[in-house]
Amino acid sequence: MSDRISGLVQRIRDLESELEEEIDRRRAAFEYTVEKRRVVFETEVRERHRALRQTLTSYLSEARPMVILTAPVIYSVIVPLVLLDLFVTLYQAICFPVYRIEKVRRADYVSIDRRHLAYLNGLEKLNCVYCGYGNGLLAYASEIAARTEAHWCPIKHAARMKGTHAHYAGFLDYGDAEGYKQKKRELRESTR
Repeated sequence: MSDRISGLVQRIRDLESELEEEIDRRRAAFEYTVEKRRVVFETEVRERHRALRQTLTSYLSEARPMVILTAPVIYSVIVPLVLLDLFVTLYQAICFPVYRIEKVRRADYVSIDRRHLAYLNGLEKLNCVYCGYGNGLLAYASEIAARTEAHWCPIKHAARMKGTHAHYAGFLDYGDAEGYKQKKRELRESTR
């Protein structure tokens, strides 16, 4: 990777750290802490949240009929999501030790914590659990795929790609045959 690209990647990482620090400051403003992956609100805040919860009847009466009718379509995606979860978890459990690739911690990606928010009614909590699971699972699966790609084919694509993963910046340039031949082993070692 060139010095310029390395510098840009480092600046991105620095900005991500700065963003995390700002999010931590916001947490303090909303009067909660995270202790061992568990969210803790002060009692007074929790009571204020409960007072703001919309009843399920009111929530449903405000929903457009088409929104309610499409709910089964949205929730039907749970079947392929659970299958994806099962398959990528098995894949990495079986293959990553053989390839000597560091395993992805599922808990770092799938977070089901919004159900503890007292200002959400039961349906809103269910929706939040579903979205947290779905998006977290896709990020988890994407990281497993990214580590696999970094191990087997760490070459950038010819065309610019949207949504590249964190490993992509360190990949070899498209068409760099000499670099691939020289650095293939080194790049493979980086997944361990």
